[in-house]
Amino acid sequence: MYDPRLLRSFVTIADSGSFTRAAENLHMTQSTISQQLARLEEAVGHTLVERAARPIRTTAAGERLLGYARRILDLQQEAQAALADPAGTASLRIGVAEDIAGKAMAKVFGTFSRHRREAQLDVTAGLSRDLMRRYRDGEFDIVVAKETVPAPDCRASFPEPIAWFEAADASGDWTDPLPLVAFPPGGLYRDTMLERIEREHRRWYIALSGSSLHNVLVGVEAGIGLSLLPVAAAAGYQVRRYAPFGSEPAITVSLYAREQTGPVAELVRQMSAVLAARAGMASRDL
Repeated sequence: MYDPRLLRSFVTIADSGSFTRAAENLHMTQSTISQQLARLEEAVGHTLVERAARPIRTTAAGERLLGYARRILDLQQEAQAALADPAGTASLRIGVAEDIAGKAMAKVFGTFSRHRREAQLDVTAGLSRDLMRRYRDGEFDIVVAKETVPAPDCRASFPEPIAWFEAADASGDWTDPLPLVAFPPGGLYRDTMLERIEREHRRWYIALSGSSLHNVLVGVEAGIGLSLLPVAAAAGYQVRRYAPFGSEPAITVSLYAREQTGPVAELVRQMSAVLAARAGMASRDL
């Protein structure tokens, strides 16, 4: 590894053609810049300039090194400039329930990033129980998840109306046992759905298990079976309420954050506004 200081002296000597001018340009004494060139020549094992020439010229070896030296110095300058810019130096890890990580929340992240260039947002969408487990394990700084009852350290919570849905063009009664479209085991809606079916003393089977909310809704839309889903998420899909099962108690959308000041607090306020607007729209759809 060649010392960038020695490379800079060499490049300056080659560009100016004079030890004197090079020393002036680098604010050094002539003896110092001569010593630096000598050290570089010792390191590379070649004479790099013809000292007797006027103006001073590079040797064949010096000419070969000159291009590499310029590139090394340019990269060093780029690295210094990059590290001097705070953009993307503060990581914020965010977990968001899949159906909440939509356009409105993405807009909040975009606005925040433009005004807080130092922030690097690392956003993960997923199932609520997994997100909460990872938050408790320290993997997230902020999390928005759905749960039956918010914990004491919840920063904000909003009601999430849920209802039973079937395909918009479904006809007649469903067969016995009931075909269900559900999330994988451990999903919040799946457990609530199966508890309700058991209370109805109905037989059932899982006709389709979808790993995402979109997959579950598409399965319901296709007429594969019934499902219990958030009212807000069903908008835009060809599904309708399944009236025979009536209503279900709302669950809760909870927001948690480790910090209460600075950029995190600012982002929490903006995310809370989106969740409040979303809860208001879902209530109007009931």
